[in-house]
Amino acid sequence: MALILAIESSCDETAVAISKDGTLLANIVSTQIDVHRQYGGVMPEIASRLHAENIGFVLQEALDTAKISLKDVDAFAVTRGPGLIGALHVGLQCAKTLSMLYNKPLIPVHHLAGHIYANEYIEKLEFPLLAIVVSGGNTELVYMKEDMDFEVIGETRDDAIGECYDKVARVLGLPYPGGIPIDKLAKEGKHTYQLTVPLRGEDTLDFSYSGLKTNVINLVHTLEQKNIEVNVNDMCKSFQDVAVGLILERAKKAVSIYPVKEVVLAGGVSANSYLRSEIVKVLEPYNVKVQIPPMWCCTDNAAMIAKVAEKLYEKKVFAPLSLGVDPNWRIEDYKNFEN
Repeated sequence: MALILAIESSCDETAVAISKDGTLLANIVSTQIDVHRQYGGVMPEIASRLHAENIGFVLQEALDTAKISLKDVDAFAVTRGPGLIGALHVGLQCAKTLSMLYNKPLIPVHHLAGHIYANEYIEKLEFPLLAIVVSGGNTELVYMKEDMDFEVIGETRDDAIGECYDKVARVLGLPYPGGIPIDKLAKEGKHTYQLTVPLRGEDTLDFSYSGLKTNVINLVHTLEQKNIEVNVNDMCKSFQDVAVGLILERAKKAVSIYPVKEVVLAGGVSANSYLRSEIVKVLEPYNVKVQIPPMWCCTDNAAMIAKVAEKLYEKKVFAPLSLGVDPNWRIEDYKNFEN
């Protein structure tokens, strides 16, 4: 094992973590949520500028917390993608600079692999497994036959579920990010609005959320034009039942097709209380273990990047200083990078 410093800057969190021999020594996160909330979503250019402003302070706080200096680090890890291209560049340039100055290896980490392996802060993953990756930018079912082996068996054809939550929240007058208020209000509501179930009747493991989003927006506008008050709690409940219900149905179908010992949740939407409770219930008959990540691992952080970097360090998967970001990097291409 080694002393690894990891950097994450794929969206609106500037984060640095330090781990030694598998033990987390520091995990510092500077979030930009309050800034982007006034725009109703992440503004890429602003995110990049704030990363550039904050990265030095976050790096120093992580070093102070871990009580180490940069010369002690054995390798520098960084999120290469996917994410916002400008935001990714800030983290990568910082990591490449440190790697060059201290002549230490540079480890490229896939953001979604980080979310999956964040579950190892609870206990070791058991293979083969199904990872349900749900966030603001991604909705995927990832089958893993073994450690660091990724196969996407289902993915969104348009919007990610987290993006859908944010846009529905906006039309309902709820704050950004939309997942938290919708999840909270849904507990007080009833499923009274009939919304279209995406991809109903299709034999697929894919997802689609664009139609559901449009359905809610059009329904709200129609009711407002007719001077009919929208019951926000009921709309949140109706929407969440359909949005999360699609994930639950796809999960059941996937474990009935693929040999799976464990199912893990990963990504920001894995913090959703309805998803966390229902996934356990619906998979109980399938005799598979269900792993729910701790809440602190659901949002973007560098601890999850460090966890993957530990494995890549052992395999000596290092990148040249000519490495560039890849905002559309697919997780199943990780194997090709290693080779």
